[in-house]
Amino acid sequence: MADAFGPESKVREVVDRLGDRGREVLRKHGYDLGEGFVDVLSQYQTLEHAARTERLRDLDGLLRELNAA
Repeated sequence: MADAFGPESKVREVVDRLGDRGREVLRKHGYDLGEGFVDVLSQYQTLEHAARTERLRDLDGLLRELNAA
C-alpha cells in the first residue's frame, strides 16, 4: 500500500489527508493540535519523533488506526 502512513509520516500529512478524522485519531493518542494548528514546526514533525518526545502514545496503534481510516 503506497499511501499507507508510517513512522516517518508527518503530522501535517495526517491532517491534510484525513482531515477531522486524522485530528480525532491524533488527539485520541495524545497529540494535541491546538487551535488552528499554527505551530509550524510540529506540523512537519514525524509521527516517530512525536512518539519519542512523548507527544503521542502508542505509535503502532496510531498507525493501525490511521491506515484503517
